[in-house]
Amino acid sequence: MIPIWKQQARSGDGPVIWDYHVVLLHVSSGGQSFIYDLDTVLPFPCPFDAYVEDAFKSDEDIHPQFRRKFRVIRADSYLKNFASDRSHMKDSSGNWREPPPSYPCIQTGEGSLEHLEDQIL
Repeated sequence: MIPIWKQQARSGDGPVIWDYHVVLLHVSSGGQSFIYDLDTVLPFPCPFDAYVEDAFKSDEDIHPQFRRKFRVIRADSYLKNFASDRSHMKDSSGNWREPPPSYPCIQTGEGSLEHLEDQIL
């Protein structure tokens, strides 16, 4: 579970605590980097430095159990291998912890189970 600030799911100054969160990092041909985050209230795309400062904040202010870990995956691997059936959003009884997004689950040709953690990077 990781905190990210400046998210649409939370008004005010507090963070949203995500199980995981996927953003796109794009390095332009001019060398400038941008973050594309569909859930942010920051500019879209957002310059990398501004996104890190405003959305991630400093790990020094975060309880150690919530410090973020980043996995960088090539876009082609992500599109080929990542899928989610949203089971991580349900409690042990199968009830939604929060309402799920209105858009369909992410699926691959292999199905819709969550299996990003199994990918070799």
